[in-house]
Amino acid sequence: MIYENGTYYWYGENKEFTTGKDEIWTWGIRFYSSKDLVNWKDEGLVIQPDIEDKGSSLHPSKHVDRPHILYNKKTQKYVCWVKLSEEDGYFLIMTSENLLGPYKMEKDHFHPFDTSVGDFDLWQDENGNGYLYFEHDHAGVISTGLTEDFLDVQGEHLDMFTGLKPPYTREGCTHFVYKEKHYLFTSGMIGYIPNPSEIAVSDTPLGPYEVLGNPHRDDSSSASFNSQISYVFHDPEREDLYLVMADRWVPEYVVTKAKYESLERVITFQYNSEIHPTEADYKVAMDAPFLGNANTSIADYVWLPLNLDGEYPTIEWKEEWRPYMEEEIVEYLAK
Repeated sequence: MIYENGTYYWYGENKEFTTGKDEIWTWGIRFYSSKDLVNWKDEGLVIQPDIEDKGSSLHPSKHVDRPHILYNKKTQKYVCWVKLSEEDGYFLIMTSENLLGPYKMEKDHFHPFDTSVGDFDLWQDENGNGYLYFEHDHAGVISTGLTEDFLDVQGEHLDMFTGLKPPYTREGCTHFVYKEKHYLFTSGMIGYIPNPSEIAVSDTPLGPYEVLGNPHRDDSSSASFNSQISYVFHDPEREDLYLVMADRWVPEYVVTKAKYESLERVITFQYNSEIHPTEADYKVAMDAPFLGNANTSIADYVWLPLNLDGEYPTIEWKEEWRPYMEEEIVEYLAK
């Protein structure tokens, strides 16, 4: 999400045709706009799919995921990074003079530090410096700075959360700052199936980061309230409102503690022969919607406020909530 001139813009890959029955993975990048974070207007496809060129990174068969946009104050351009989850994951970088496009391709098949890339986040500090956090090679998370134009990475970087195997490998990197502390949310790695999250903290943007624990309070599902955190939006209009935005890729598949533990045993057994999955565990795994067969056209979202009380930021489940009180909405819209 990005905030500009009194309007919130929410954007992401368009999954309306991704049924899991053909090769369509994404159909462009779609935008929505709102004045109150509650009522949204569909702004359409700002970045169109390239349906003519099957080799294009924007062709519907390509695994376009998780667009992130920063406004570069020095170049006065919006810079959009997109991850492509092909066999050799890479970044596509585009720029535009306007938030709603058109966007021009600047860099394709980009592999920072010669790695295969996965889930990522971009962040910009008050001085206009850009930072990148991304999972690489299913082996760790790299934190690094961006060049002044936000089109490349700088040399300095840190490789974190290494030595882990699925389902414990970290992905779903999401960075935010609170009271001058830098935090990273990450999830485990089981494709579209939600799993336990972790929160880590550092005194500096690049880290190193110390793992604090699972941020989801009283989560009986062992699956981050059946979602995967993708972004934390700090509302410029409300200092204390940190909006946790999470994807629920396969809402019809509800993970329970028992289901997660079965999947955990099956996946862990591939790397640890001392783990012994049962026949029932394998049945759970066979019925699970992994990446290739998932119908994400029905994906929805979990938005929750970040709880800033206590030892570290946490997330509590709310069946229903509003980002503003009714009188605040009236006052805000009257501006």
